[in-house]
Amino acid sequence: MLIIGENIQIISTLVKNAVNNRDAKPLQDLARKQVEMGAGMIDLNIGRRKKDGTEVMPWMVDIMHEAVPGTPLSLDTTNAAAVEAGLKRCKELGIEAMINSASAEPERLEAVMPLAAEYDCKIIALTMAANIPASADGRVELAMNVIVPKAMELGIPMEHLYLDPLAMTVNGMQDHALETINAVRMFKMMLDPPPMTTIGLSNVSNTTPHEGRSLINCIFLVMLLAAGLDSAIADPLDEKQNEIIRIIEQRDDSTPVGKLLLTLYDETAAMESLEPDDVDMSDPDQVAIFKTVQILENRVIYAKSYLEV
Repeated sequence: MLIIGENIQIISTLVKNAVNNRDAKPLQDLARKQVEMGAGMIDLNIGRRKKDGTEVMPWMVDIMHEAVPGTPLSLDTTNAAAVEAGLKRCKELGIEAMINSASAEPERLEAVMPLAAEYDCKIIALTMAANIPASADGRVELAMNVIVPKAMELGIPMEHLYLDPLAMTVNGMQDHALETINAVRMFKMMLDPPPMTTIGLSNVSNTTPHEGRSLINCIFLVMLLAAGLDSAIADPLDEKQNEIIRIIEQRDDSTPVGKLLLTLYDETAAMESLEPDDVDMSDPDQVAIFKTVQILENRVIYAKSYLEV
């Protein structure tokens, strides 16, 4: 699967200072580390940057081209002019680009989607308008009635359109997790050829304790992959996550945990649930996986201490 490296994001103090000071080295170091750990694309999140976005984004493209030449770039900003400035520079340098992101909101859709057609690049489309639909059906409705028709009108091929069903935190919004998984499954069934899919993976563990975030992200990812997920905006420096992706892709059942993860994958793909009989309850690692699945399927109410109960 494609990992879009998430680590260059403006909410990080290191990234913000580097961008403001036009200090290339910290950003280039982050890009190199992500590519070394398996990222197939680098997300460049510069925020709104209303005043200087058209200067910052091409600069970011240039320093990424120096650090990780040939690596595709995701241009992540709500400033459409900055997106276009970055796309122009990518085209000049021969860099594959992605726009992150459009949505079903008319103003955003009309401002950004035509750029994907003009520059023949990939685009992420969030399945939301003014609000995020609570159900998978609601997200599919926006995709089918608004986003996909616009892409077709502009001649954007389905392999360039990445639908994002939007991950919400399990801390207070855990009922969204299963709807998000189901939305991915439905996206892959609604057209032939189907659109591509992606997700901001770490959003599912936002505001949960740091030490447990990787586990929640990883188990959610296994379930999303089983539903047909093609890519994720995620942290490629998470070695546990990388190992789990390897286990799924290589079907490595050489360990008890590997066998359980593959069982989870297969049962999710079959629209079934992991059951207690699938789990060795004497193995703490397997129990942690099972409890996390229970949270993501909204069978047990999330609490920070859920693994201790």
